[in-house]
Amino acid sequence: MAWDWLERKITDSSDEWTGFLERGIRVVGDIESSGTLRVNSHVQGTLKSQSMLILGDEADVQGQLEARVVIVGGKFKGIVRALDRVEIHEKGVVSGEVHARCLLIEAGAIFEGTCHMMPETSNGKMVAIPIRAAGRG
Repeated sequence: MAWDWLERKITDSSDEWTGFLERGIRVVGDIESSGTLRVNSHVQGTLKSQSMLILGDEADVQGQLEARVVIVGGKFKGIVRALDRVEIHEKGVVSGEVHARCLLIEAGAIFEGTCHMMPETSNGKMVAIPIRAAGRG
């Protein structure tokens, strides 16, 4: 399959699932995780993971996301910083800034904001791409 690289595993020990925030939970504050963290609730603050952050379909997050890989299936408003990639899935809505080496936006997803593409080598130069998505329909 052409998209097999999306399914690749992160090989270090931080790939373990370390937490879940499911529906009915409301968090105001910062959360840090050494492994994969899945959020399917309301959060206002900063979420950090050394591995992967996954915002599920029911997620409604405002603030900042920092991880190697960030996957958005719900709603996010704020700043995303990913060392590797950011994925916005079909029902995902992202409003704000994205800083990553790779940005994947599925058909049906909404992204309104600015994307800062970080090069593989750190020569200090970034490319900023303003993006405004059309509404679903």
